[in-house]
Amino acid sequence: MSQTPTDKALYEAAEAIRAKAYAPYSKFSVGAAILADDGQIYSGCNIENAAYPQGSCAETSAIAAMIAGGGKRIARIYVTGPGSAPVTPCGGCRQRIREFADLDATVISHGVEGEALVCTLEQLLPHSFGPEFLGK
Repeated sequence: MSQTPTDKALYEAAEAIRAKAYAPYSKFSVGAAILADDGQIYSGCNIENAAYPQGSCAETSAIAAMIAGGGKRIARIYVTGPGSAPVTPCGGCRQRIREFADLDATVISHGVEGEALVCTLEQLLPHSFGPEFLGK
């Protein structure tokens, strides 16, 4: 994958925050960086808790940072983690991303020792249920 300057900035933000992840149980640190509709990059990391499943995923943390920072919509999201297989958002995070992104939003999933997987949210979460079904 050839990185655009935006993707490079998102990757760097995801990796910088991934270094701060709190993952003492799984040892699987994840970072996420969002390019929001306001042009800003918001990032988040996973935060585990001894009382599973009370932790937060990196994507959830990044979405919270976006909302707190004034962004409203996800234009692009980059997720990084260890290994060579793409680190894709879990099912719950796919639905959380769906709440704040259009179906054509780009989701980049990257196990940093391998190749990144680039797809749209619709490809990642086909036949999804979104806010528009509830009249929003």
